[in-house]
Formats: sequence, structure tokens, C-alpha cells
Amino acid sequence: MTAKTIRLTTSQALVRFMMAQKTVIDGEVLPIFAGCWAIFGHGNVAGMGEALQAVKDDFPTYRAHNEQGMAHAAIAFAKASFRRRFMACTTSIGPGALNLVTAAGVAHVNRLPVLFLPGDVFASRLPDPVLQQIEDFGDGSVSASDCFRPVSRYFDRIQRPEQLIPALQRTMQVLTDPVDCGPVTLSLCQDVQAEAYDFPEALFAEKVWSPRRPRPDEDELAHAVALLRAAKKPMIIAGGGVLYSEATDELAAFAERHGIPIAVTQAGKSAINERSDLSLGSVGVTGTSAANAFAADSDVVLAVGTRLQDFTTGSWALFRAEDLKIVGLNVATYDAVKHGGIPLVADAKVGLSELSRELGDWRAAGQEARAAEERARWFDAAGKALAASKAELPSDAQVIGAVARARGTDDTIVLCAAGGLPGELHKLWAPTKPGGYHMEYGFSCMGYEIAGGLGAKMARPDKDVVVMVGDGSYMMMNSELATSVMLGQKLTVVLLDNRGYGCINRLQMACGGANFNNLLQDCRQEVVPNIDFVAHARAMGAEAEKVASIADLEAALERTKTNTRTTVIVVDTHPLITTEAGGHWWDVAVPETSERSEVSDARARYEEKRAFQRALN
Repeated sequence: MTAKTIRLTTSQALVRFMMAQKTVIDGEVLPIFAGCWAIFGHGNVAGMGEALQAVKDDFPTYRAHNEQGMAHAAIAFAKASFRRRFMACTTSIGPGALNLVTAAGVAHVNRLPVLFLPGDVFASRLPDPVLQQIEDFGDGSVSASDCFRPVSRYFDRIQRPEQLIPALQRTMQVLTDPVDCGPVTLSLCQDVQAEAYDFPEALFAEKVWSPRRPRPDEDELAHAVALLRAAKKPMIIAGGGVLYSEATDELAAFAERHGIPIAVTQAGKSAINERSDLSLGSVGVTGTSAANAFAADSDVVLAVGTRLQDFTTGSWALFRAEDLKIVGLNVATYDAVKHGGIPLVADAKVGLSELSRELGDWRAAGQEARAAEERARWFDAAGKALAASKAELPSDAQVIGAVARARGTDDTIVLCAAGGLPGELHKLWAPTKPGGYHMEYGFSCMGYEIAGGLGAKMARPDKDVVVMVGDGSYMMMNSELATSVMLGQKLTVVLLDNRGYGCINRLQMACGGANFNNLLQDCRQEVVPNIDFVAHARAMGAEAEKVASIADLEAALERTKTNTRTTVIVVDTHPLITTEAGGHWWDVAVPETSERSEVSDARARYEEKRAFQRALN
């Protein structure tokens, strides 16, 4: 019996396939692809452009102003959707495609699903070299899209229409798999985009994708139970995997039943209500004093859904107990065994439930009382940092305090990515609901903020999305401010102007370096920059104003909460002040030799701290 087929171009087949993929959220069947971002050029306008236009009423296409920006929006959408839904991005060949590569790195490091569809050279090679084509003198098969290979979980170059059939199966497996999840690149040769083929109708049958929840191995589960029962000072470190597994209720129930305090990573922040008694707040380099005090002498750490990167572990110098055991409850074995971790390979939601069941009524002794003491000390220090001030140049922390007081933390998503703000927000923002804290700190990509805010708002339109961004990141990428206005997706952007790269300037100083090339005042210049951010934002279609004090900032945040258009509020801040409470050493190599005595002193401090690092990887 001959299978039924339908004759479509490669592009038409690709779009039709995306439209047929579904998911179920809260009992509602939804398209798993929420649409496609597109900037058209000669490498995709005739193929993908025609296919997307034909279904524009059923499958939305969004136009951005920068390819990297639209990819950041797609990535943020997936993150705010807890990886349950995602988007595609299509570009032309050459520079349009390469503009996606940085964003692909963001998605890869943060393990977030997005489908990249860059145009590629002609498969036939008859018109070579076409406009924007990269030529390798020693390899005729190379194109600019090869740059996607190291930053894609799955890469395929579509050189014949029928190659799309197996490629699409692999694409969906990667985008929905809890272990392999990350960016997929299908590089579409531009002539193949327009070629027709008799595709099997079955390829376009509706398919519903549900989260895979691997259960723990019995022996691994028994080992984890034995370690926790024997622990004297256990703690939990919760990562982004808790949010992606939708395991926040299970995490809270586990902690409460067994009396084990919880600290959170950057990706895991908002996995626990930070007002709860067992929440220690953030851990690591940008951690609270409470969390880091526990980490320093914990004998068993239950690491749930975290990849244990250096900011979480204080460059692996945070944990001081000689007999430390790390139980890695993680869906990915790669992460579960880091630093000699005892693996408990499982989905976080299922794994926590089964681990709790096996532990029964066992509770950690004394950890709750200690958590209360450490929390009280931390909240006292944090309150002082967040308090209102009349300083001419307020600190980042004081700005964060104003945002928290004016907008609250219950129905607000605070979003950020790079510079000093992530450290201050990690310490000081206290989310109460899952997803209330949105930080891109795996790749720490400057320029993510505004585009990311747009993607988060599209995923969570009921939330008040507040983007906090420094002037350095704002200047790197701000074009999607205009896109947010065009799409009617209202953001509140709090722009902190410390006149340069204040975070890296502070790091430079801490390493003994002279102030050089970071703050605008320390750069080579003929004219002192005086950027009018308010005028710029207004030119992009946003409402904008500049405030002169923390009191004025609070008033502006209150007043603009009901604005229907993206609003930018600019405030000048101090480039050097940070919250001294909490925190931990971070391994940034200091030169062994230098003419500067400050560098030599910093090197001595560096070697002293490095002696505490655990060498086991």
C-alpha cells in the first residue's frame, strides 16, 4: 500500500510540521511552537518567507530589528515557559546567520530550546560564490553556518528536501528532551528551501509532546537515602532543573518534611519562596551570608537540578568539610557526578517525591533552628543595603530596593543578565513565585536584557516584567525596545547609568589593576560621552524619564505601573558600591608578575584563597 504524500517545498513542509507539534499545559492543548521570529534576506525570503506568509493567521511570524535580539527573545520565551513551549528563528545567510551564534551560545549554556533556521549557500553550488558566502580555500563544503556546530545540541545542513524528514524527528527529540535540551540548528540551503518533494502526510499528523520524567534507580535511591540519614549538617542546593521539572511544590514539601534548608543558584532562584523559613537565599560567589555559612560546613549537599558551575560553588572553594558528600539529583548523569557526586539520576519532580517517601519521617536535627538564626542575620544586612537613600549616586542595591517596594515581588518578573546587577539581584531580590526571577547568567550575555524582557512578556503576559539593565548592556543591544512597542508588549526598563562597565572595573581593581578602559572616564577619548538615554528611548517609541533620587524612582515606578507602553526610567548610580554582606571568592587569575605592587598584593591574596579549592572534578 502506497503511503499518501503531499507535494510541498522544503520550507512549506518545515512550517507545516512545526504547526502540527503540540503540548498540554494545565489541561489545554497548545502549539508547542509559539511562532517564528524572522528577519528576511536573499537567503530565506523566497523560501521560508513564502511559507510563513501563507499561514500568517495561524502561525505568527514576528519581525525584529536584530537577529541576535530576536533569538534572545525566543530564548527568554522558552525560559519563562519553563521549556514547555519555544520558538523558531529564521535569517538569511552570512551576517544574518552569524548574528544568531552568540544567542545560540546563550541557549546552549542555559540548556534552553530554540530552533534556528539560518539560510545557507546553494546546495547545487552553481551560482557560487553567492552574495555573503564564506569561501574556504581548502574545503568546498564549509559555510558560515558551520559556526553553529559547537553551540548547537543538534546541527544539520539540509541539502536535499527529503533530508528534512529524519532531521525534524531529531529536532523535536532534542528540543523536548530533559537531558539533551538546547538549541537546534537546521541550516537551510537556499535553493533547497524552494525545492518541492512528495512528503508523507504522516509527517504532518498532530503530535502531543509531554515531559519525560525518568525515575531513580533503586540502588542509587537507597544510597542517597543512607547518606542523608547519616548526615549531621545537610542542605539542599536547588538549580534551574527544579523549575524546568515544575518541581517547586515537591521541593518545598521535601524541605519542610525533612527539615533541610534550601539555597538557590542563579538559574534556580524562584524555585522556593524566599520568605519561607527554610529558604537560605542564593549560594556561592553572589550568595547570602546564610547560604554560604551552611555550605561552608555541610557534610551532605543534595544538589537538585544544578550543573554546579563556579559561581554556585565559589570556584569549588566554598565547601570546606573534608568528608563532604554531594548527592546529585539530576536528570543528566553528566551533572549528577560532578566533583565526585553520588548520582541520583532522575527527574527532579519524581526524584524528590520518591526520595522523601524512602526517608519517611526522618528529619535533620537542628538545621531549622540554625536556618532561622542565619536568615535573621542576613535579612538585617540585606535590609540595610536595600533601604532608601538620599545619596546623589545611589547603589545598585538601593535601586533594587526601590523596585521591590514599588512593584512588589509577587506578580513581578525581574529580568537581568550581565554586569554587577546579577550579583546584587541574586543576593537581594526575594521572589515568592516560580519564574519571578529571570536571569541569564550561564553565558552572562550583555545585551540579552531588553530582548529577553520582550520574550518573557510574550510568555507571561499577565506579569509585570521589569528589566534592570546597566548603561553598558543597554548600549550593546537596545533595538528590541522598538519591537516591544510595535508588538504592544509593555516592559518597564530601569536603566542604571554608572557611565561605563562598572562591574568589570571593580573586578579590575580587585585584581590590582589600574582603572583602565572600563569606565568612560578611563577610556581613550576626544569627547566626553554624554548619552541622553531618555531621548534615545523616546526615539524608539517608548515612554521615558530620568529620576534624580531613590524617592523619585519609587514614585516613577508607582506612577508608570499602569502604562500601556514600554517605559524606560533612567537613574544615575555609583560605579563602585556593592553589597559587602554575603558573597564569596571567585577564581579570576591574577598575574604572577607585575610592576604594580597592587597586583603583587592581589596575587598573594589569590594564592591564599586558591588553597581552599577542591581539586576533584
